[in-house]
Amino acid sequence: MYTIIGADGKEYGPVTVEQVRAWMAGGRANLTTKVKAVGTDVWKTIGEVPEITGSAAAPGAASYASPGTADLDILSCFSRSWDLLKANFWSLVGATFLIMLIQGFLLGLEKNGLYFLGVIFNKVLSGGLYYFFLLKMRGNAAAIGDVFAGFTKAFLPLVVIGLLYSVFVTVGVICLILPGIYLVVAYAFSAILAVDKGLGFWEAMETSRKVITRNWWPVFGLLLLSIPVLILGVLALGVGIFVAMPVVVGAIAYAYEDLCNRGR
Repeated sequence: MYTIIGADGKEYGPVTVEQVRAWMAGGRANLTTKVKAVGTDVWKTIGEVPEITGSAAAPGAASYASPGTADLDILSCFSRSWDLLKANFWSLVGATFLIMLIQGFLLGLEKNGLYFLGVIFNKVLSGGLYYFFLLKMRGNAAAIGDVFAGFTKAFLPLVVIGLLYSVFVTVGVICLILPGIYLVVAYAFSAILAVDKGLGFWEAMETSRKVITRNWWPVFGLLLLSIPVLILGVLALGVGIFVAMPVVVGAIAYAYEDLCNRGR
């Protein structure tokens, strides 16, 4: 049980870990919000409390998981993403729909001969969408313009990441497919890192690869589980995809937070 200091400076509680997480999903708290365990006098930020964030790392531990660990809770990522969507339904559905609409338009242009537009802009668009989700997850203000943060915060790195990603994955698939699958998973956080951390294209890609390699199977499992979620969305009269897609994006964003921002 925890006592929490709200944005109005007042104390609330004691409340359960689940309630604190629900407040985070609803934007009433974030990783910098002060909490203290019942029976103690020590105030900490939520980011310093592994029991709440879901991180097994102790406060003050390194930002990334230790080599060989696989402590990503896949179901927790989807559960928290669903809670986030319920608390911010129209903004998250609207932001996701907007990006899907633009990507669909680019796909149409590719079919008419402009083959490289998707390669150039897809990571820029997806990076901005993940950034919008991160702002919501952290309880920060998020405007519709933040969906396009990829253009303003990391345009060139994201363009290069998109180009290199396509080349590396294509070569990997040619090399007996398995290397391609490894790279698709290993570079899953590269666009998010470029926008969220301001990393250069190679640093973002290598950071993503190193972090995910230590947790490759759980991240692979999360991406694999995303497929039936999206299929169910399509089967739900087609419109379900506009609910399923934000859930998948949110789950990946939560996996990124758990593996790249623990100890914040």
